[in-house]
Amino acid sequence: MTIENILQQNRQHFKFELLHEDKHTRARAGIIHTPHGDIPTPVFMPVGTHGAIKALQPRELIDLNIPIILSNTYHLYLTPGPELIKKAGGLHKFMAWPRAILTDSGGFQVFSLQKKSIKEEGAEFKNLEGKTVLLSPEISIMTQESLGSDIMMAFDECIPYPATKPYVEKSLARTHRWLDRCIKAWTRPECSIFGIIQGGTYDEYRKICVEEVCARDLPGYAIGGVSVGEGPDLMEKAVSYTAPLMPKDRPRYVMGVGHPQDLLMIWEHGIDMSDCIIPTKYARGGTLYTTRGRVRIRHRNYRRDFYPIDPSCDCYVCKNFSRAYLKHLFDSNEILAAILATTHNIAFYRSMAQNARKAILEDRFTQFKKDFLTHYGNETRSDDALQED
Repeated sequence: MTIENILQQNRQHFKFELLHEDKHTRARAGIIHTPHGDIPTPVFMPVGTHGAIKALQPRELIDLNIPIILSNTYHLYLTPGPELIKKAGGLHKFMAWPRAILTDSGGFQVFSLQKKSIKEEGAEFKNLEGKTVLLSPEISIMTQESLGSDIMMAFDECIPYPATKPYVEKSLARTHRWLDRCIKAWTRPECSIFGIIQGGTYDEYRKICVEEVCARDLPGYAIGGVSVGEGPDLMEKAVSYTAPLMPKDRPRYVMGVGHPQDLLMIWEHGIDMSDCIIPTKYARGGTLYTTRGRVRIRHRNYRRDFYPIDPSCDCYVCKNFSRAYLKHLFDSNEILAAILATTHNIAFYRSMAQNARKAILEDRFTQFKKDFLTHYGNETRSDDALQED
């Protein structure tokens, strides 16, 4: 089957519908139609690296009305392996998740390893048994198709920060060659490929990459290489410059961004999708998100605090449990602590995206962002939690 035929058939399985653009910003609301359901945008995707959202069952995510989750090709490739998951009927059946799944290509995980070798063939690294493993564009796509991902990410090199111009130029050329190999390896039209735009902190290279990647006419596109230590200002610079260059009729995805302030920023610049481990990883450490900022529930001040985590939240946790009880669970090292904290944090992020969407449809995103930040307050953001979940 030719790539032209695959792209034509893919349009029967995957479609982005742009519903409205805010009159005062670039923020936009839409719907992504996938084989496993529709996804209202903007959307935040919880991360289930190994095919599971830590501390939650799939039915709890359904109760929270989560339309899509993210899993990781690198980890699932190593264990249990694509052959086993394919034999089980694909990742949806394997993990009993009936809604959409996006899979990362594995590139970020490989390139974050200290010991790896980047070659034209792909990336070589050692697994836990010390065996040398090659992850190539072809293997990444083959694995993602075995998983049955609704959205597959192209295999690319995640450019670190800082990076010199010669490094970025060489890396981009290889990423574009790898993208063509990913497309050539694509055989399942129901599994959509998103291309990834790199370029570091250099506008000229971001522009070159947009032109190269978007020339492939893929179902969607992502901005990669942000939230890698460059800080909020340079992140916004990259997103605000790159997003308007991307096609308006395709989903726009910023990879690995998860602080509430940063979500507001990317949505304001017209981004539709994002993911991050922050809400789930922070939850297991006792950090809970509220409309008034983060609550570190282990603090002694909450020992006799019988208010809900967030009085304005309507999630199951806030309706039924107090801060004092959550602190008690964490102090007692109870598994329920992680379950309830994760449930609340995912509900907070879901509500944030839903409220942003409503504000966009009503042309009041600027006021929504201002009101949110006024109540949420200022806090230091760190990328320390972003390495692995």
